[in-house]
Amino acid sequence: MMKISIKTCLLSLLILNGIAHAAEIELDSFASRVEIRPFTSLTLSDEQFLRGDKNGPTVTLGAELRFPRESSSGKLPAVIIMHGSGGINAANQSWAYELNKAGMASFVVDSFSGRNLTQVASDQAKLGRFAGVLDAFRAYEELARHPRIDPNRIALIGTSRGGTAVIYTAMRRFQKTWSPEFHALATFPLYPSCFDELDQDEDISMPIHAFHGDIDDYASKEQCKAWLNRLNKSGKSVTSVEYKNAPHSFDNLLGSASPVVSKGAQSTSQCHISEKSGALVNTDENKLFSYGDKCVTYGPKTGYEPSAANAVHKAVIEELKVLIK
Repeated sequence: MMKISIKTCLLSLLILNGIAHAAEIELDSFASRVEIRPFTSLTLSDEQFLRGDKNGPTVTLGAELRFPRESSSGKLPAVIIMHGSGGINAANQSWAYELNKAGMASFVVDSFSGRNLTQVASDQAKLGRFAGVLDAFRAYEELARHPRIDPNRIALIGTSRGGTAVIYTAMRRFQKTWSPEFHALATFPLYPSCFDELDQDEDISMPIHAFHGDIDDYASKEQCKAWLNRLNKSGKSVTSVEYKNAPHSFDNLLGSASPVVSKGAQSTSQCHISEKSGALVNTDENKLFSYGDKCVTYGPKTGYEPSAANAVHKAVIEELKVLIK
């Protein structure tokens, strides 16, 4: 009788386990083609961005463009995906899979590697919060030039800091200054942080569909809800959904099953920040905002909430299908 070693058995189990996990992802979720696309952006302070000052260092960023498995020979709809303070994670990857499964191309932007950053969660001052807005504009311009992408059917999804990035691409003021040809269909920010008020922030060009968790203590969700409420009252197309028992990063499949403290991470959820004369001001202290202000807190919680994750995937994909027709 042939003897089978323990090592061989373990190897076989590992292979079978890998196959089982791969089988959990439907074939339509895989890309038929993947391209790594470089594009240029600028690294600016928040004040430079707000004032339209383009005198900042140029940076080359990269993004992963994934084409759906089944697609027509015509130009494809696409969705730009912007990551949060920790860089690209499982949440961003899962969105790419879901979009490909739905017949759309995905464009996952890396705002960090080209800037020699891996994370800014513990020191948000390393990169201005509007840097992601500019990166999203530049990503749109790169996609719009692609021969396989329909420039009239591009939307945006962002998580956390990336949610902040995509929500502010809706402002016409920023579009006119930084990307005059930008005309995305809609933006879907997930658990973004927002400012209390920016100049001309009620003049938006596209629908905003925002999503938060009701136990999120990381993002400044109340400030977002207040702004979206102002937009709604002025007749703009906006929606705001809040999921029960959902913490920050609730769609990250690799997150903890129960919320855990993000040690050392900074949060501005208790800060009230508005724009005055092209600068961000802490209105509680009537001074220029800085991450040294007493309103900045540390150790917010993150975690995965499967029902909220499933609900947001379904809601966004269904809305996108309507938009792209």
